[in-house]
Amino acid sequence: MSILKVARMGHPVLRTKTKALDKSTIRTPMMQKLIDDMMETMEEYHGVGLAAPQIHEGLRLFVAALDMERGEEPSPPIALINPEITPLSHEMHEDWEGCLSIPDIRGKVPRHVDIRVRALDRDGERIELRARGFSARIIQHETDHLDGILFFDRMRSFETLTFLDEYSRYWTRREDEEEE
Repeated sequence: MSILKVARMGHPVLRTKTKALDKSTIRTPMMQKLIDDMMETMEEYHGVGLAAPQIHEGLRLFVAALDMERGEEPSPPIALINPEITPLSHEMHEDWEGCLSIPDIRGKVPRHVDIRVRALDRDGERIELRARGFSARIIQHETDHLDGILFFDRMRSFETLTFLDEYSRYWTRREDEEEE
């Protein structure tokens, strides 16, 4: 397996809508290696998701570690191919996001709290998952990458846009004080 080069904000691949994968190509050794390499790359950079455009591939594919809450160990990553998201409620929640393609930057992004995703798995089998909370956020973030959308595009305001150092220094302290 290999660690892949991650495209950074400004590279045109991150703003290009991806092509759906044909079911017949999913099980090929080349595609299986790409999925394995994406998982290894995501883990190497301590991410919870990685979309194909982020590694310079215009394919409708992402890998993600789901079914966890912040601070917990991630579950084994899965591949979602040609995902289709359906919100299951109108409830939205604004929370912090970062991105491997926009290193050291965070911002608050509104996302649907409860979604259903239909996709193909790495074997080309149809799967359907219901995701809530952080897992739903990951799926929406990665699916946005497949449509050429970055988390900045979803922010209601840039007031929370911050470097990671300042996030740790000021924002986490402020939120801890608000909880007390």
